[in-house]
This record gives sequence, C-alpha cells and structure tokens, in this order.
Amino acid sequence: MSNESSTPSPDPTKPAAAAAASATGAGTTGAAAGTTAAAPPPAVPPPRKRSRIKRFFLWWIAGVAAALLLWTLVALNWPYSTGDRGGLLQKFERKGWLCKTYEGQLALYAAPGLPPEIWSFTVRDKAVADQIAGLVGERVQLHYVEHRGLPSNCFGETGFFVDRVTPAPSPTPPALPDAAAPASGVAAEPPPP
Repeated sequence: MSNESSTPSPDPTKPAAAAAASATGAGTTGAAAGTTAAAPPPAVPPPRKRSRIKRFFLWWIAGVAAALLLWTLVALNWPYSTGDRGGLLQKFERKGWLCKTYEGQLALYAAPGLPPEIWSFTVRDKAVADQIAGLVGERVQLHYVEHRGLPSNCFGETGFFVDRVTPAPSPTPPALPDAAAPASGVAAEPPPP
C-alpha cells in the first residue's frame, strides 16, 4: 500500500482554475489525460429591463403602423358604394396645407322653388380634375365611388371620389298652357265689360 493520496497535487505551472478542473477530472479524457480544457465561456448577463421595455415599444409601434397601413389599403381598394349624381357644379378647387386635393361642390335641385342640397366631393385623378374645372357653372353628371373610414384627410376631405364627369343638357322648362286658348276647343266667351 502506498502512502500517496488519490488526488494529484496541484502543479505550480498551471493556473488555479485549470488545476481545479484537472483535480475534478473535468478537463481530461481517456486518451488525452495530460491536456488542459479550454476555459469555460463567461456567463452572459441577463438583459437589462430597460432594453426589454424599449424592444417592446418598438414592436408595438411597428404593429400599430402595420395595422394602419393594412386598414388604409383595404379602405382605399374596397368601395362602400358607387353611383351617379347630377346637378349644377358650383365650386371646384385644389386645396390643402400639406396634402393638396381637388375638392368640389355640386348643387342638387330636388324641386323648383326649394333650396338645393350641396354635395361635396373629391377628385384624385388630374385628368378628371381638368375636365371638371372647365365645367364650373354648368349642369353635369358625376360618377363617384365612396370609401369610408380613411385614416386621414390626405386622400381627400370627403369620402366621395369622382372618377368620371359627363356634361348634362340643361332641362327645358315645361310649356305653360296659354290662358287665352280654350282647352276644349270651344270658343271662349269674351270677358264682361
């Protein structure tokens, strides 16, 4: 029986960590019993709370922007209604501070003697806007597409987008019956003196 202990004594030429690793047998294998293992990688500190909050807000803002973009695409490409309106074109202008749009007003007359209903509309196509600008003060028929729920006024002040204009003929007033002509073909009696 020998007097030696079963654990080897630390070698003064090896660093303390390597000596501890070889003492436990972690750095040796069966074939390479005398080689040292590489130092373990340093522990990664947990992410700071501030960077997690910042990352959350960035993802939240990106999600809101993507949802707004998707809603705008759906609202612009899926019409709520389409139709035609006819009346007297009263006003047409290009306006806006940042987003310039073509806006107009059409007077819709329901019956003679009643005040007209004013219908506001927007034009997005410049060629149609040039046609409409030459017809101010005349009777026209406008074809429109209505889009509801647009997120800003940059697309237009109204949801009614005109895409076609047709000049309308002026209505002829109905002929009034002549008071002097008899209606039944019998000669009318002269009025008493």
